[in-house]
Amino acid sequence: MTRKQFLATPLAAAAAASAAQAKPASSWKPKRINKAIELLEAKQPIYYTGGHGGYDEGKALAQTHADYINYEMEHGALDFTALRAFMKGLVDGGPTKSGHRTPAVIATLPVLGISAAHMEANFWVAQQAIACGIHGILLCHAREEEAIKWLVRALRYPTAKPYSPAIGDGMLGNGSQGYASHIWGISGDQYQKVADPWPLNPNGELLLGLKVEDKHALANADFVTAVPGIGFAEWGPGDMGLSLNLPDGHGANAELHPQMLAARA
Repeated sequence: MTRKQFLATPLAAAAAASAAQAKPASSWKPKRINKAIELLEAKQPIYYTGGHGGYDEGKALAQTHADYINYEMEHGALDFTALRAFMKGLVDGGPTKSGHRTPAVIATLPVLGISAAHMEANFWVAQQAIACGIHGILLCHAREEEAIKWLVRALRYPTAKPYSPAIGDGMLGNGSQGYASHIWGISGDQYQKVADPWPLNPNGELLLGLKVEDKHALANADFVTAVPGIGFAEWGPGDMGLSLNLPDGHGANAELHPQMLAARA
C-alpha cells in the first residue's frame, strides 16, 4: 500500500487534568487547522486518544497530549448534539499546547464501508458528523472500493478543486459550513474551500481514514487505500481476530503477545 500514511499505535492515555488554556510554544506556529495533517505532511507519526462525551469532556480534552481525538460513534451513541457540544468545549478549552484552535477530531460511525449500496444509502450520517465541525472520518470495515468513493464524494463540495474523475461531483450542500466554520474559526466561504479531503486537495483540512479490520477488507486493501481522498489507514486487530475466528489472537492475550502487553504497560 504505497503512498499511504499509517497511524502509529494509539496511546491509551487520559486527557490532561487541567482545563486552563494552554500557551503555545513561542517557537511553534501552526500552519494548518488540522494538526494531524500538518504532522503527516512533515512525515511525522500521529497519536490519538478517545472521546465520546459532550461539552465538559471536550473542554478537558482541549489540552490532550494527543494529536487527534477519535470520537467514537460506531458502537457508542450516534448523538450529533453531544458532538457539537464536544467541539464547542474544545474551542472554549483551547488553544492547544501546539497553538492550534482545537485538536483534530476524527469520528467513527455506524456506517460501514461494506458495499456501495450501504454507503449510498447512509452517507448522510458522515455529512451530519462533518457539519458538527470535526476534522475527518475513520471508516470502519472498509471492504469495497466503490463504498469508499461514496464516502469521499459525500464529503466534498461540488466546487472542490482539484476535480477527481474517479470521485465525481461532490455532494456537500450549502449550509453545512454554518456551525463547522465557527468551530474552525474561519468564514463560511473559506470553510467551503478548505473542508476537503487531503491529500486529494493539498490544501484540504479533512482527513479521511480506513479501518482494515476483517478478512474482506484485507483482501481488498490495495484497492480501497488507493481511492483518491484517503489519507491514512489502520489495522483493526479486534474485529480482524473475530473475522478470522481467532477472538483471542488479536493482541490482548498475554500468552500470545507478552512483549506487546509489556510495551503498553
